[in-house]
Amino acid sequence: MKKILFIAFFFISLSSYAQNAKDRQAVLNLLEKQRTDWNKGDVEAFMQGYEKSDSLLFVGKTGPTYGWQKTLDNYKRGYPDKSAMGFLVFGIKKVEFLKPDLAFVLGSWNVKREKDELKGYFTLLIKKIKGEWKVIVDHSS
Repeated sequence: MKKILFIAFFFISLSSYAQNAKDRQAVLNLLEKQRTDWNKGDVEAFMQGYEKSDSLLFVGKTGPTYGWQKTLDNYKRGYPDKSAMGFLVFGIKKVEFLKPDLAFVLGSWNVKREKDELKGYFTLLIKKIKGEWKVIVDHSS
């Protein structure tokens, strides 16, 4: 009986690890797509990584913003063109699954522009919604 339980536990663990690795890669792919879209100067494409919802929460230096459209408007105001957007690099420090459909991400960001450089850190909550991973909370400083 112990052998059967051990074997069952082993396969369940292996299955959840494989799923977790697959989901981790999907989260990393989402962030890489956002980075690539940013570097193309395409804020609209970059925003596709966020949940298109009024409940989206973005917290930046000016405080919280609720909603996908308001977040997009803020990005467009702060980064009106490709030169203002610069070249973005992420440094992913941690991806942790809080639930099978909810990931916590900690990372750094760096934007190099012609005349200056911006940098800081971010924490994200990324949720699997209808089979796709989307940012639902972004705190960037």
